[in-house]
Amino acid sequence: WQNSGRDTVPTGAALHIVVVGFHHKKGCQVEFSYPPIIPAEGHDSSVLPDEWKYLPFLALPDGAHNFQEDTVYFHLPPLNGDMKCVYGVSCYRQIEAKALKVRQADVTRETVQKSVCVLSRVPLYGLLQAKLQLITHAYFEEKDFSQISILQELYDHMNGSLRGVALDGSQVYLGLSPRDLVLHFRHKVLILFKLILLEKKVLFYVSPVNRLVGALMTVLSLFPGMIEHGLADSSHYRPKSSVSEDLCEPASLTPVGDPAPGAADPHHLGPPSRSSPDSSEGDWETLDPGVLGGAHGEGGASGDGEPLEPFDPEPGPPITVQPQSTAGGQGLLTQGLVSGLEEDQYGMPLAVFTKGYLCLPYMALQQHHLLSDVTVRGFVAGATNILFRQQRHLSDAVVDVEEARIHIDDPELRRLLSLTTADLRFADYLVKHVTDNRDDVFLDGTGWEGGDEWIRAQFSLYVLSLLSSTLQQDNEKLLLEYGAPFVSAWRNTHNFRVWFTNKHPAMTEITAGHPFQGQYSVADVKLRFAHSVQNSERGKKIGNAMVTTSRSVVQTGKIVGQSVGGALTSAKSAMSSWFSTLAQPAVLPSPSTPEVPLDKE
Repeated sequence: WQNSGRDTVPTGAALHIVVVGFHHKKGCQVEFSYPPIIPAEGHDSSVLPDEWKYLPFLALPDGAHNFQEDTVYFHLPPLNGDMKCVYGVSCYRQIEAKALKVRQADVTRETVQKSVCVLSRVPLYGLLQAKLQLITHAYFEEKDFSQISILQELYDHMNGSLRGVALDGSQVYLGLSPRDLVLHFRHKVLILFKLILLEKKVLFYVSPVNRLVGALMTVLSLFPGMIEHGLADSSHYRPKSSVSEDLCEPASLTPVGDPAPGAADPHHLGPPSRSSPDSSEGDWETLDPGVLGGAHGEGGASGDGEPLEPFDPEPGPPITVQPQSTAGGQGLLTQGLVSGLEEDQYGMPLAVFTKGYLCLPYMALQQHHLLSDVTVRGFVAGATNILFRQQRHLSDAVVDVEEARIHIDDPELRRLLSLTTADLRFADYLVKHVTDNRDDVFLDGTGWEGGDEWIRAQFSLYVLSLLSSTLQQDNEKLLLEYGAPFVSAWRNTHNFRVWFTNKHPAMTEITAGHPFQGQYSVADVKLRFAHSVQNSERGKKIGNAMVTTSRSVVQTGKIVGQSVGGALTSAKSAMSSWFSTLAQPAVLPSPSTPEVPLDKE
């Protein structure tokens, strides 16, 4: 390691520069690698080690012909026991064949599709992408793909310029914007965060690939230290033993071994039938305005029995925490005895992506068998092919990035992920600060409140406060604020058990309890109702009806000569009266009342 530092890029960070092309007869294949992936085969060999047999399909993504250019982040398994996850960044482009200065004999189509990718030891996705895009552009501008000297220069430049670069801060998070993620997913960002903590099978879906990998990796960047040190064991999977999938044919998908007992037939590629009439899409995200405490109730007092201060919906000084990357306990990294990861003094990153829980930012169709592989206990993966989305029975959750929706068929999992009142306050706090600062320009990335680093700091505070709460005696009331069903399920996960096994000195600095715990107020009722209207099917219909009604009021006002302002004031007054009636204590159930979804009668 350079400079004798654990937290810097090692010498030889770039392993290979690889060109992948699409051959009209052979399909996707490696055309050039520097240095040679297999030294005995040479630079222009398409032969790959079995562990990297999916490399061509990852670097040149499915459906790439629909886009002039695209970017892919992907992970490859290590080639030997000494290596960790291999991080791949690929820049795809296509060019018209008639534009080539030198047209080789095997170019028989109207367009030429190629990807230039770098295989790296370090997860500097955005930084690698920025360098790679420039070189890919120059490589295509040559209009002669035999000119490989520029690729050799790229390899030397990367290993020279990346040497000693710190694995934290702007270098790691370049191109990953939690601000954009919160603006798009709003309170559902917290649902995604808790979903991954539970180590479920989570599939992200959108096209093109650059949007897919950007959203997925941005979610992971909310976990302290996860990208920097938590993905080293995230790609340890077995390649499919058969070679029948060498061509991009869906019919070649076959499982490895027998499926687990009770698992669906992996041969079946059609969409699954619904298992329950109650599992309609989107309804599980409904946040019932009549229930503030969740199915099991939420405590109104702290762990020592003292009443909590009432929650102020518009506090003066905002609740903030300095980024953990600059905290004193973060600077010292040690090898985790159980996790095997580089951990800080808080025990971060959590050992989520270890022991068969995979992180595959982009998943090729040829890797489909991993969804039902018995050696894979879970995954966070990204896909663009519709077959992955149709086979929802092979995933616990499908995240539609385009629509900002999370599809979960299992009612029990939906119950575990229901946001508590304190969770809603936390999510609303994020959304308000990001929305309020939306017009600000963070040209140099130094913006704090409402900025990317600020958002990551809030999630760091959230998870560290949750962990601190688990260490307290008589902590049931503290943990209720996070959701009793969720905490109960999380205690059984691998990442929690690994963390709880060890001592973490810096945890004494963290205050136990939810950062947004407090007594319930009318503001909470309005907040829960607002999210219900936004995120349930029936709620959206009610919202649309309100809009239609308000338009009718305006139009009626115009007809009878009443001013539009007066009509809107009347409508606003009526809505305020409705909210006030809804929030009367007399009609609120007790915290222990079972939760009833908004759209259930």
